[in-house]
Amino acid sequence: MIVTRPVPITRIAGISSSRRRPPMTQDLTTMDGTAARTTRQRSGGRDGRRAERSGPRSGTRVPYIVRGIPPYDVMSEENLLRIEAAADRILWETGIEFRDDPVALDHWRRAGAKVEGVLVKFPPGLLREVLKTAPREFTQHARNPANSVQIGGRNVVFAPAYGSPFVMDLDKGRRFGTIEDFENFIKLAQASPWFHHSGGTICEPTDVPVNKRHLDMVYAHLKLSDRAFLGSVTAESRAEDSIEMARIVFGREFTDQNCVIMGNVNVNSPLVWDGTMTNSLRAYARANQAAIIVPFILGGAMGPVTSAGAIAQALAETMAGCALTQLERPGAPVIFGNFLSSMSLRSGSPTFGTPEPAVGSLVIGQLARRLGLPLRCSGNFTTSKLPDAQAMTEGTMSMLAAVHCGANYILHSAGFLDGLLSMSYEKFVLDTDLCGALHTYLAGVQVDDNQLAVDAFAEVGPGNHFFGCSHTMANYQTAFWDSETADNEPFEKWEQNGSVDAATRANKLWKKRLRDYEAPPLDAGTDEALRDFVARRKASMDDMWY
Repeated sequence: MIVTRPVPITRIAGISSSRRRPPMTQDLTTMDGTAARTTRQRSGGRDGRRAERSGPRSGTRVPYIVRGIPPYDVMSEENLLRIEAAADRILWETGIEFRDDPVALDHWRRAGAKVEGVLVKFPPGLLREVLKTAPREFTQHARNPANSVQIGGRNVVFAPAYGSPFVMDLDKGRRFGTIEDFENFIKLAQASPWFHHSGGTICEPTDVPVNKRHLDMVYAHLKLSDRAFLGSVTAESRAEDSIEMARIVFGREFTDQNCVIMGNVNVNSPLVWDGTMTNSLRAYARANQAAIIVPFILGGAMGPVTSAGAIAQALAETMAGCALTQLERPGAPVIFGNFLSSMSLRSGSPTFGTPEPAVGSLVIGQLARRLGLPLRCSGNFTTSKLPDAQAMTEGTMSMLAAVHCGANYILHSAGFLDGLLSMSYEKFVLDTDLCGALHTYLAGVQVDDNQLAVDAFAEVGPGNHFFGCSHTMANYQTAFWDSETADNEPFEKWEQNGSVDAATRANKLWKKRLRDYEAPPLDAGTDEALRDFVARRKASMDDMWY
């Protein structure tokens, strides 16, 4: 596994200590050998200056964040040990079922677990021993090497939301997602400097047969984006198709030695791993590609209502899935995932963005660090049906939990609405803006001579203002985060301009970004090979719609 050197903190803050203006143009070389040129063009007037200030401060895309603030440890050593002991009891006394996967059961027998039919019981310490071969940090390579991401350690990677069957916008309302919507969201993610990853099933393209849509989705990620991405996990054959398409782009030998694709697999909580998921996770591990292991625990339904009990369950289920990847191929990259949520116990409906799962994520972060595994945790969760105050309140709470728990890969960073049933165009844009603000937040406070500004005090003196001083003039374009969606004008000017709310502003922005989108270059021969693979695989099977 190749591990690249982390990006310096000054790169993430986006400004050097000397505050020099970054170059306006950068030449990049893509994985397929073509040249990509990223250019930031200035446009005249106030809007042009604002757009320039609100772009990435380094002048080009930020490939991923290296955090300048530490994760937040909320739980004592004594209580962490109690949760780990509870997870060990669940694993040994109750056990986990592994259904429809005899290979997984054979792996567990050879590893020393107790296998009773499909029920597997794990002696205390067994899973932690198996997990010692998993890498603490790894690189997922992108088609454009400048966009490769480092996962683990102090690194943070933002990716869009995943898995919604519906999409919505202010113009057409809520409707089933299509392949056009899927491609639109890839374009929106690619067009934003604040995402580092193209994601996976951003929405379900329900106008494509179930057994063939993975081919169109993976092709869209490879064609319309040059960032790292997720493949299919809904069947072992679909996982293998996804990996094979990645091999076409990256080469078989390179893919065997490096992570170029990941799969997001879910536990069937409580305490069941079904064969669909374990066969897929083993396919990724077998190919030396990363599996993200994620329980789905709704407190009061698929887990206990108490946070400590749900955390212990999550630890047990996730450790088992992560360890299975190492039994399939020791050293394969794997991500410790987590998805805690709550329920409205009056109605039985799931709730998202609530405080109990948020603080639970902080504890999960501590437990993952103790295991030495990269972490996927939380996201921009909400149960709201519109991109409104509820959506942003709940989403911000859960995103801050992800940031502070030390998550390395944050899926569901943008677009999540309606309890993940809907992918919203407007919320995608609003959440993108929050991701941009979090780049600055995670950078922390820099301390150097320029930042301390002692000379500025000498120039200004007591009782005077800093508006026109040389320090302000040298730093004003990069000093503060400048939102693309917020309105910071006086009330009278906002009213004069039509009293437009944030969702309406976001509606205009996503349309403009789609109009302005330019596809990254893809070698013609590679593109032809991908399309040929997709065509042959589709021709080999009848359509399935359910």
